[in-house]
Amino acid sequence: MIGAILIAFLAAKLKGYKINLLFKSWAIYPILFWELLYWYMQLAIMQDDYSFVQYSEVLQKFYLLSFIILIIKYKQYYSAIVGSICIFIGSILNSIVIKVNGGKMPVFPSISYLTGYIENNDFYKIENIHILGSDSVKLKFLTDIFDTGFSVLSIGDIFIKAFVFIMLFNTIKYLNSNKIDGANAYID
Repeated sequence: MIGAILIAFLAAKLKGYKINLLFKSWAIYPILFWELLYWYMQLAIMQDDYSFVQYSEVLQKFYLLSFIILIIKYKQYYSAIVGSICIFIGSILNSIVIKVNGGKMPVFPSISYLTGYIENNDFYKIENIHILGSDSVKLKFLTDIFDTGFSVLSIGDIFIKAFVFIMLFNTIKYLNSNKIDGANAYID
């Protein structure tokens, strides 16, 4: 999700918003905790330690749930609804492609081979929902085809990550528009 976070920060900066206001409240730190844990898991995978993979779905749910603090504290209800619709659409798209491909999500890595994030035999080392993509894959455009070098995403995954972008960007926007005469009203 770091990509969605960085894109949200970049978009906010381009709009002239002060990103540092987000870090003056404790509300962002549970999200950052789960993000760091996710990155630790990614680094472990790159070192052939797959012990965390079995917990990845649960970790992702806790990560997304940690946004409840931002939603309530900064009244981001509309953003949460739009973001939740994105999660719903992404989940449906992922479910469709998994169903038509025998209960597995085909992955088409490219850059990840160069970064060392994925090796050909990684798909056989661990039992999970992902398999290496082939010519027999159905609905290839919905599979994991967007390789960032440290993750391979599907269109559904991108929709799910849009939630993170929407929540962070709109929270930063809210904090900037509700700043009281330069005084820091958001220190808890």
